[in-house]
Amino acid sequence: MHAPRRFFLLLLTLGSLPAAAQEADAGIAVPVSITGGALYTHRMQGDNPAAGPLAGAFHASFSPSLKLSAHWFAYASLQLRSTPFYYYDAYDADHNIDFRTVQAFLGYTRTYKSTTIVVKAGQLASAFGSFPLHYDDADNPLLDQPLPYATYLNIRPDQVACGAQDLVQGWTNTWQSYRCGGSQAESYGLTPVTLYGLPGIEIDLSSHKLDARVQMTNSSPANPQSLLSGSQHAQWTAGGGYTVVQGFRVGVSAFEGPYFDHDVAALLSVGKTVGDFPAMGAGLDVQWARGRWSTTGEWQWFHFDYPNLSVSPTASFAYAEVKAVITPRIYAALRVGEQRNGRVADQWFSQSLEPSQQAYEFAIGYRPNRWQLIKLGYEWLRTSEVPGTRDNVLGLQYVTSIQSLSKAWR
Repeated sequence: MHAPRRFFLLLLTLGSLPAAAQEADAGIAVPVSITGGALYTHRMQGDNPAAGPLAGAFHASFSPSLKLSAHWFAYASLQLRSTPFYYYDAYDADHNIDFRTVQAFLGYTRTYKSTTIVVKAGQLASAFGSFPLHYDDADNPLLDQPLPYATYLNIRPDQVACGAQDLVQGWTNTWQSYRCGGSQAESYGLTPVTLYGLPGIEIDLSSHKLDARVQMTNSSPANPQSLLSGSQHAQWTAGGGYTVVQGFRVGVSAFEGPYFDHDVAALLSVGKTVGDFPAMGAGLDVQWARGRWSTTGEWQWFHFDYPNLSVSPTASFAYAEVKAVITPRIYAALRVGEQRNGRVADQWFSQSLEPSQQAYEFAIGYRPNRWQLIKLGYEWLRTSEVPGTRDNVLGLQYVTSIQSLSKAWR
């Protein structure tokens, strides 16, 4: 479900808490989702050869929403998980506890005839693409995330490569390092689109079959920063969609802005600043549902302006997801994704940024009741760098949704 529509449903939910107080002007709801999981994969052995292939994990999602009046509301999404939990976590053999404030914002909504406007300010999910709001395991029919939201590109925003060869061959063990300077911290590169929040403001508009959104944030979706960071750069992201017929929607989105950390400014050529090297993204998304079938898909293209290169990095991603309800309690889902990378070049060297890859994920879901979901899935990852099945993953999740703790007043 896309961002504007999801929040309109949120407001409707708040407006009906509980049945005895349907006319209440204020109320609070706190949905909770808890997931226990297990992974079987050899990905962790790439980071630590002594690591075993089996890992257990948990994930808890808290989504408090507060209706303050007929027009004002607040919403947050708080995520607590152990790692590895998602499949892309498994490339790191370390076991940690991770807490994220994915969203935490104040909102204002008003409806004029058939047009609804929502204004939000705070920590916001990126307005780019259509997947970032699927961070609830009960909402995602599979276990992993699509490639553009979970893949690391060979680009570090806190270091500068001397040239194309340095950028392509900058791997040290399992992390990225360049010769021309920058941060000494370990890093896997950057993910084109964050699944986590960005500080900013957003305006959503919905009228008849059209929806649109414009977002201004403090940093790029490819390199999110906190409000205390010294590497903040104003960014814009915009998107919109059109519902062709009931159940069939087509959307577009785009973003642009600087993505380098402020610390690399001293490593750039005289007269250049980090603002001269923006990251750009463009995307197309489609959702369709009818009867027991539902599908969604995205195509995304990214370009990262880069110093010391005549041809800067580009990457494109596409995935399609299909879900079929077999019985009221059982469904099957399949996601097919592909990543293709453009070449990088300087006057001496030219090569693809990194090998292309394909991902195929299949899952079966079973609902013992409306509050519980069991998912069993398997992912095949194909790349020329990793032979055989070492990067494949077998996963199991047990998701429990706790009835919303709610109270209405006034």
